[in-house]
Amino acid sequence: MVAVSDKPLRGEFEYFLQHQDELADRYEGKVIVIKDQRVIGAFDSVSDAVHETSKRHSLGTFLVQECCRGPQCYTAVFSGHRASFAG
Repeated sequence: MVAVSDKPLRGEFEYFLQHQDELADRYEGKVIVIKDQRVIGAFDSVSDAVHETSKRHSLGTFLVQECCRGPQCYTAVFSGHRASFAG
């Protein structure tokens, strides 16, 4: 069995799932930042969210999440033989 502490940001993601509808009521269409199971920022893009939040908090200590309703907010589907990610 894997302890929750072995999965960084699991608590933040579970918070998002448990409160998704109420968060969407307030932040739908925004990219929100969750830390310590509370929203600490709302931005227009992922890059803005990471850039601004990383000025005050270390990378890896907060969750950046598109805020909308339903599983399409946190589910990605890839098809084909290759996936490439640019950084």
